[in-house]
Amino acid sequence: MLQRAEAFHAEMNRRRTTRQFSTEPVPRRLIELAMLTAGTAPSGAHRQPWRFVAIDDPALKAQLRTAAEAEELETYSKRMTDEWREALHPLGTDHVKEHMTDAPWIVVLFAEKYGLNADGSHRKNYYVDESVGIAAGLFITAIHHMGLVTLTHTPNPMAFLRELLGRGTNERAVMVFPVGYPAEGAQVPDLQRMAADAYIQWNASPGR
Repeated sequence: MLQRAEAFHAEMNRRRTTRQFSTEPVPRRLIELAMLTAGTAPSGAHRQPWRFVAIDDPALKAQLRTAAEAEELETYSKRMTDEWREALHPLGTDHVKEHMTDAPWIVVLFAEKYGLNADGSHRKNYYVDESVGIAAGLFITAIHHMGLVTLTHTPNPMAFLRELLGRGTNERAVMVFPVGYPAEGAQVPDLQRMAADAYIQWNASPGR
């Protein structure tokens, strides 16, 4: 168990987020398996309120990019505070989102705010944000484990995603995942992860 745990930690510690994607195709089955893995997440009252939409159609990806960049331009030029800009500066991000068309797959994660019964009445979902967040983490883990890369893209506001993808009003877009291989020569920011003692506290019995 210890060997497996140490090996898995080492593997995940090599995970990096990239914004530079190759256009090389990725088999549909790999994306399907990543979404199936995400679907194993625990959820409030077992409502499973995650909905994944996988897109590889170039025309639709171009539409999504145009809409995303329009929102991002507003955010970077008008909505973003100086403090926010300063926090993002080391990452080198801007409103241009090449990954929306370069990556062979775009996977959009929606949260089902409430379910719909056959008669049109609403069925309450529980702990939606927590459940969908766990599913997102498992999706990212699956993508890294199979040797692909992804990016957690959160254009804000995201209502355009529901409209362009024809989702119901009971769903809310949470995250956009471009998925593919890293582009040749892709670079990532030189960032350091937080030291363990900054986010882990032990209240163990003496001697443990």
